Amino acid sequence: MGSFVAIAFTADFIISTAQRGITDDYARRFMRGTITLIEEELFRLPRRQWESKIREIDQKFYYKLGIVERRTLDTRLTSAQVEKLDAGDIAIAHDHDVMYHRLGTSSKVLVVGPLSASQSSEHSERLPLDLRLRLLTWSLIGVIFAVALWFWIRPVWRDLEALRQTARDLGDGNFEAQTPVVHTQLFAPLADTLISMTERVRQLLATHRELSCGISHELRTPIARMRFALEMLPETNELIERERLWAMMEDDLDELDQLIDTSLTYARFEREAPEAHLSSVRFSEWLSDEVDSVRLLGRQLNVAVDNSELPENLCIDLDRKAMPYALRNLLRNAFKYATREIKVSTELIGDQIAIHVDDDGIGIPQEEREHIFSAFTRLDRSRDRSTGGYGLGLAIARRVLELHGGTAIAGDSPLGGARFTLRWKAHQ
Repeated sequence: MGSFVAIAFTADFIISTAQRGITDDYARRFMRGTITLIEEELFRLPRRQWESKIREIDQKFYYKLGIVERRTLDTRLTSAQVEKLDAGDIAIAHDHDVMYHRLGTSSKVLVVGPLSASQSSEHSERLPLDLRLRLLTWSLIGVIFAVALWFWIRPVWRDLEALRQTARDLGDGNFEAQTPVVHTQLFAPLADTLISMTERVRQLLATHRELSCGISHELRTPIARMRFALEMLPETNELIERERLWAMMEDDLDELDQLIDTSLTYARFEREAPEAHLSSVRFSEWLSDEVDSVRLLGRQLNVAVDNSELPENLCIDLDRKAMPYALRNLLRNAFKYATREIKVSTELIGDQIAIHVDDDGIGIPQEEREHIFSAFTRLDRSRDRSTGGYGLGLAIARRVLELHGGTAIAGDSPLGGARFTLRWKAHQ
C-alpha cells in the first residue's frame, strides 16, 4: 500500500510538472490579446492617468488589474520569470496564479490576476478547484483500492485464522483437531507442513501409549514371578529348591533386561526415524558372522546358512548397525518355535537381495501374517514362558527394512513352519 501511494504521488507530481509548461503556454496565448489591448489603452493617456484608468478598466473584468513598479517584483518572481518580464514576454507566478507584463520600456508593470476564482477574495473560503479534483480523484482511488484489497486480504486472513486455530488446538493438547483447509496457494505449503507435523505428533503419542501400555503389561508377569519366588525362599530350607527359585529370579531379571533393551530399540526407531548409513559389505561373510553370533541361543537346533544362490564375493549395501537388529530378531523368533532345524538362505531377485529365515515349527496362519509385524502383537499360542516374547522383535525388523527402503514379510516355509523374509535393494 505504501509503495502504491508513493508511486501514485510521484506520477501525479511528474504529470503536474509536465502539464504546467503546457498550461503556461496556453495561458500566455489566451491572455496576450487582452493584455495588449489594455496596454494600448493605457498608452493613449499620460502616465499620471494610468492608475485611474486601470481602476476604471478593472471594474469591467472579473479578475483584478493593477500597476506596480518593476523593482518591487525582484522578490516575487524567479530569475527565469524576471528574464521573461524584461524581454517583454508575460511572466506567470504560479503561487498566486498572477500574470505580469512590462508596459513598454517604462518601469511600470501590468499585474493581471489572480486569474483563478479560488484565489479571489470572494472565493477565498473555498478549496481550490484543482485541490478539490485531486481530493475527489484520490478518494475514488482509495475506495476502489480498499475494495480490491478487501477481496485480496479476506481469503488470506481466513486461512491465517484457520491455521492459528489449529495451532492453538494442538497447543492445548487436542491432537484430534480438524486439519486446516486453506483456499490460497500462499499458505498451502504451511498447511501441508502443519498437517504432517500433526500426524507425526499423533504417531509419536500413539507409540508412547503403545509402549507404556505394552511395557506395563509385560512387566507384571516377571515381577509377579519374582515376588512369588521371594516369598517362597524363607519358607524352604532345601538347597535344590532354593537354587531353583534363585534361577527363576535370574531368568526373570534377564527377561526384564531384554524387555527394556528391546523397548528402547523400538522407541528409537519410532521416535528418531534415523537415516540409514549404508556401506558395502561382502554379504556371505557378513551373514555367516551374524548367524554365528546368535547360534548359541538355538540350543540343540540345527542352524544352517545357505549362500549357494549368490555370486561369489557379492557385495551388498546395508547399514551395519541397524540390519543386525532385524536379522537377530528373526533368528530369535525362529529359535522359539523350531523343533529341530532352522535354515537361513539368500537369493537375488532382480536388483533386490532377500534373506529367508525358515523353521520347522507350527507356522503362522494366513490372516495373522501381516498383523504380527505390529508392536506388542503376539499369537495366543506364544504366551507361555517358553516362547512368549514381547511382540516387538518383528516390529523392529520391519522398521529396519523400511529404513533400507525394503520390507519384511512372513509366509510358509519349505521346512513346514514359518518363513520370514528380509528384502531390500542390493545396491543403493
